[in-house]
Amino acid sequence: MKRALGRAGLAIAALAVAVVALFPFYWAVVTSLETGSALFTVDYLPAMPHWQNYTAVFAEQNFGHNILNSALVATTTVAASLGLGLFAAFALARRRFRGRKAVLYTFLAVAMFPQVAVLTGLYELITGLGLYNRWPGLALSYLIFTLPFVVWLLTAFLAEVPREIEEAALIDRAGPWTLVVRVFLPLVAPGAATAALLAFIVAWNEFLFALTFTLTDQARTVPVAIALITGASQYELPWGRVMAASVIVTVPLIALALLCQRRIVAGLTAGAIKG
Repeated sequence: MKRALGRAGLAIAALAVAVVALFPFYWAVVTSLETGSALFTVDYLPAMPHWQNYTAVFAEQNFGHNILNSALVATTTVAASLGLGLFAAFALARRRFRGRKAVLYTFLAVAMFPQVAVLTGLYELITGLGLYNRWPGLALSYLIFTLPFVVWLLTAFLAEVPREIEEAALIDRAGPWTLVVRVFLPLVAPGAATAALLAFIVAWNEFLFALTFTLTDQARTVPVAIALITGASQYELPWGRVMAASVIVTVPLIALALLCQRRIVAGLTAGAIKG
């Protein structure tokens, strides 16, 4: 009886969490299918869905190019974060040198700085490199967020790899590149997948740097493009189109999370069970 009550309570709690987590997205979809005064009424299922909000997003602005910019920025950020973070994590986890902990805590300290605190310095760096109003400049600036937690996460995974595996690879005359890429990377793949997804989400959704370091619509990413959506007149509220654009840019994140679900779960639960 107690076990049945416990399972029922767990099911109710899981259902409540699912409702709280999914309802905002569901409401965004419902709002994206409404126009005019219907936006101010509570309809859990629109009687007459209006799909023109989705077509208007692409017809009235260069939203397709904004999505491409976001994809390029996020993909480049993930690739750079994993490439740099994997080798940095290897040095921090598998090698002993003076100041190792100081370097590791420096990465953590950098991640704690608020965006506004580093905005001026990054602006000078981006303009000095000639990357202002260009998507590579955004990818470079996002490394300040993504690289620290990628290094921390992969360091924890690499530290758990048995020393015998590394010694066996060294006996076979494996160089540093082979050791990291062909030996350690497959072993920490769940952690790398988790880090990659988190870095992608951060780069895809970032707003402040994207607003500051871009000037024209050709270089803007989707968060800024959505914020700049306006109505056809000053009396028209664009909430239907805003929600349609939000749904469009959220779907790739959901699809990516579903595709990487198994590796993400493995990465989050690694080390929880010893046997």
